[in-house]
Amino acid sequence: MKKTLLTVVGLTALMSSAAVAQTIGASIARFDDNFLTVMRNGMVEHAASIGVTLQVEDATDDVAKQLDQINNFVASGVDAIIVNAVDTSATEAMTAAAAAAGVPLVYVNREPINVNSLPDNQAFVASNEIESGTLEAFQVCRNLRAAGKAGGARGYVMMGQLSNQAAVQRTKDVHDVIGMDMCNFMTLIDEQTAEWSRDKAQDLMTNWLSAGEDFDFVLANNDEMAIGAIQAMKAAGIDMADVQVGGVDATQDALLAMQAGDLDVTVFQDAFGQGSGSVNAAVALANGEAVDQKVYIPFKLVVPENIDDFLGMN
Repeated sequence: MKKTLLTVVGLTALMSSAAVAQTIGASIARFDDNFLTVMRNGMVEHAASIGVTLQVEDATDDVAKQLDQINNFVASGVDAIIVNAVDTSATEAMTAAAAAAGVPLVYVNREPINVNSLPDNQAFVASNEIESGTLEAFQVCRNLRAAGKAGGARGYVMMGQLSNQAAVQRTKDVHDVIGMDMCNFMTLIDEQTAEWSRDKAQDLMTNWLSAGEDFDFVLANNDEMAIGAIQAMKAAGIDMADVQVGGVDATQDALLAMQAGDLDVTVFQDAFGQGSGSVNAAVALANGEAVDQKVYIPFKLVVPENIDDFLGMN
């Protein structure tokens, strides 16, 4: 694995590399996702600003379709490929297809299962998911303690798609925080997937509410599910001041929910920065430049006290 460090500042410096020109193919897991839309916009806008031709395809959450897109990019002679993986456990075939053709490949946002064994001309640009769920769950723990619930608090976890490394890691983060002495007063009633979806989260929360269990918190792997849970709770007449709700991504809808007093915690993940960073990494690799194979853009905790710092960013 390359030792050269490529910081976010370093990524920006690579803009000059675009002068060598490039055509980049990008396969995005799905277009109908708010966070991934911001990330895709970051790719498109940055590519245009540095004179790179970018062809973006929607994989529609279909692993086979995404692999076909990668093979098509190779056949069309692109200089590099960017992949936001549908299934992070199915990336080895994508790596092999690009490597066999000698085409640089950059995974973005979703960590490939083979991230520690990528070829020299492949890289990963994202944020470290160990930070995301940890920041979310620990802040909810602090809020619960401040609300006088350190004697015992019960709640739910909404997971993203289980084929996605981020969902697995964010859920593990929650369990790790609850395992800490400071937060072991928190217990889980249930955890289920709502597949990153607001609508599915609303349905799941409605089902949980129908069971009649008392609860104090809901920790969702992303903001869309947190918002869906909030919608279900408000429809059931629950006072949101009585429940701690956390999410991840700091989307604009989530920040509006926080301003309304419904969402208590989210974690800023720089979608636009990941998108533009993946383009810079792809350009650098296509130009034969050294790129660190893991480029992490930090997560940042968002609470009502600092929300103004993040409005308009995702």
